[in-house]
Amino acid sequence: MPAAPAPAAAFDAIEPGFLVVHGNRLESLRDLAVGWMRREPLAPLENEVILVQSNGISQWLKLALAADAPDGAGIAAALDITLPARFLWQAYRAVLTHCEGEDAVPEASPLDKPRLSWRLMRLLPELLSEPAFEPLAHFLADDDDLRKRFQLAERLADLFDQYQVYRADWLAAWAEGRDELIDARGQARPLEADQRWQPALWRRLRDDIGDEGLDTSRALIHQRFLDACRQLTPSQRPAGLPRRVIVFGISSLPRQTLEALAAMSRVSQVLLCVHNPCRHYWADIIEHKDLLRAERRRQRHRPGMPQALDDAELHLHAQPLLAAWGKQGRDYLRLLDEFDDPQNYRAMFDARSLHIDLFDSPLEGDSPAGLLRQLQDDILELRPPQETLTHWPAVDPARDHSLRFHVAHSALREVEILHDQLLAAFDADPSLRPRDILVMVPDIDAYAAAVQAVFGRLHPADARYIPFTLSDQASRHRQPLLIALESLLHLPESRLTVSDLLDLLEVPALRQRFGLDVDDLPTLRRWVEDAGIRWGLSAEQRARLDLPDGLTANTWAFGLRRLLLGYAVGHAVGYSESDQNDSGPWHDIEPYGDIGGLEAALIGPLSDLLDTLHRHWQRLGKPATVDEWCQRLRELLGDCFAADDEADLATLARLEEGLEQWQEATEDAGLTEALPLSVVREHWLAEVDQAQLSQRFLAGAVNVATLMPMRAIPFRHVCLLGMNDEDYPRTQRPLDIDLMGQDYRPGDRSRRDDDRYLFLEALLSARERLLISWVGRS
Repeated sequence: MPAAPAPAAAFDAIEPGFLVVHGNRLESLRDLAVGWMRREPLAPLENEVILVQSNGISQWLKLALAADAPDGAGIAAALDITLPARFLWQAYRAVLTHCEGEDAVPEASPLDKPRLSWRLMRLLPELLSEPAFEPLAHFLADDDDLRKRFQLAERLADLFDQYQVYRADWLAAWAEGRDELIDARGQARPLEADQRWQPALWRRLRDDIGDEGLDTSRALIHQRFLDACRQLTPSQRPAGLPRRVIVFGISSLPRQTLEALAAMSRVSQVLLCVHNPCRHYWADIIEHKDLLRAERRRQRHRPGMPQALDDAELHLHAQPLLAAWGKQGRDYLRLLDEFDDPQNYRAMFDARSLHIDLFDSPLEGDSPAGLLRQLQDDILELRPPQETLTHWPAVDPARDHSLRFHVAHSALREVEILHDQLLAAFDADPSLRPRDILVMVPDIDAYAAAVQAVFGRLHPADARYIPFTLSDQASRHRQPLLIALESLLHLPESRLTVSDLLDLLEVPALRQRFGLDVDDLPTLRRWVEDAGIRWGLSAEQRARLDLPDGLTANTWAFGLRRLLLGYAVGHAVGYSESDQNDSGPWHDIEPYGDIGGLEAALIGPLSDLLDTLHRHWQRLGKPATVDEWCQRLRELLGDCFAADDEADLATLARLEEGLEQWQEATEDAGLTEALPLSVVREHWLAEVDQAQLSQRFLAGAVNVATLMPMRAIPFRHVCLLGMNDEDYPRTQRPLDIDLMGQDYRPGDRSRRDDDRYLFLEALLSARERLLISWVGRS
């Protein structure tokens, strides 16, 4: 039954504050968050704002809220679940609009990454003649199709976007004319000569955007936001700022975001549910501990651990896996210590009979502790290896299946081993369900075919069939409509072979546009083969591919003339089939004889399709301005696709939205230059492929997904495939132009540190079994 409605007074009982709850099990944190929302509900028409890092956590929380009382609220509605960065800009706008007026913060800043990349696209050619930008001029030499300039603009936009979040002090110094870097200790050093173009470029951006536009940079707006929040009182909460914000299960946040949440807590209640793998203070067991600034410590040292721990003695007092994999989590927890003061809200939790530290041992009852739970408990208690040996009794490897490693010959064999292991697990435990199993891989696109081949080879009626679902696949190479669109966007350099066009006709939205049915394809395939069509739209198109003029034979135009002449001759008055077969070519065109009856009606849609392709082939090959490109691309969608399927309609809507956003970004950036198809195509399709929180997850089957931040939701069985040495942790070498690679600060993002912490989260989220496999045999 749903929970009883709360009294009206409860709607006004939400006290502002910065509340932090630590726990080693996400189930405990989830129960506290759900119970908190049930005990102190918002007003009926007020949305609950929840910040998460992945779609998995979003779905998991919704299911918990929708559960019947007493565990849930009976319904999951009025939820605004979003990403921290998106919410932060909304908070900036709400507070600064309240304090400074309607135009204080625009809906989008000219220094946002999409707008900044097109502004750089316009500015870079103007700068290359200046001596300071000689490194860029050398890189952009021989760039006829503008690809190098486009890629450089994207990288630089991403770089300056990161600087705004993690190195705002650098940008402030560069704007003042000081070409220097400031390290984590506040010490400045001059930039190397070959990198001084970066401060010069930032100043050029400042001049191009103007002071008014520069005031909307994330760094300056953030500072204005902090100053404005200091002037607010609890009774002055801006209308656009939520009364409560719950931050759930995020494993890392930049200092800038934590500063904003802490400032906002003067007028809003900010509840952070933080996953902490260890109940003791463990910051000292990882390098760079001297850079941590927090004077307060939420946790205490483990009894018996020295207050000052020498690096040479770490192995005597530290859990090695936590030390090796926990750097990212350590930095986040210690950054939190700078803003967290438990004494400010401990009484609030005590009055509700709640705890702010939810550390529970993974050991349950009197059941024997398997290797997996022993390891999880060692991390919780920060046990060093020598203590582990004496603390736990020996485990019989023949009976304990909680931790398993498999070495395979290929990715396909990995999936086959997994399938066999799951069948054995279902047979051994009737209570185990497919939804209790999570399979994660570093690259889902590399494993999707193998998973489909192994899990999908059995009929659903087969007793061995295991329901499964694939998440996180890139739409661009999976959805038929997008695959067809990408093929159409390659028309100017395509040979347009028979297989290319027949593949297009396999797409339902394209067939529907030209009035074709799937049953018509065998007939068209027979005609195309018998008419001698091989490749090329026409002789003109072949000439564009650096072939001699006049090569008409075996093109689509050549074959279509044969089909049309065969139809015309076959329907001529008094002209028999035998006459047609005996007649010779007409104007050097040999009629195609096997055409007639009702099937002949298919020539019309085929001719219409080829005319459409020829028209767009001519238009796509010419550079154009952004407005002209948007018109061309909208016409391409309208001429080639007519969707009534829900997924195709959503894809077309996303494509249209991408064009609108591109027009707005380039208009704001002042880009009027004609762009080639190569740049336009890559930008448009990449924008459609961006991951969103709406992707399907927790669909009631075995979940096969990518290893992503905070994807490690508790599952009974967690399986990690593809843990190859060269593939995981994933290597992302910093660009030579990325100055953050030379200056580490706590809270900086690192792909390898992210992946190591993901591995730790996966280990801690497995409740009964953890299976790890990799390709290690030839």
